[in-house]
Amino acid sequence: MQALIELIAGFIALLAAVALAQFGMDMAQTAKPDREVRRLQDCRASQPDKASVTVPSRRC
Repeated sequence: MQALIELIAGFIALLAAVALAQFGMDMAQTAKPDREVRRLQDCRASQPDKASVTVPSRRC
């Protein structure tokens, strides 16, 4: 009797999954990749290179 109830419950779950799939819903939760976080060095801590320093234009 218990097996019959579990079979019917599984069949109902299958029908619900098929019905929701028609609307584009997915019952299986896929693991979303975590967003990548990149740490940048703080440029203010060190002195800038002489070659990378630019003089601002007076035309602006």
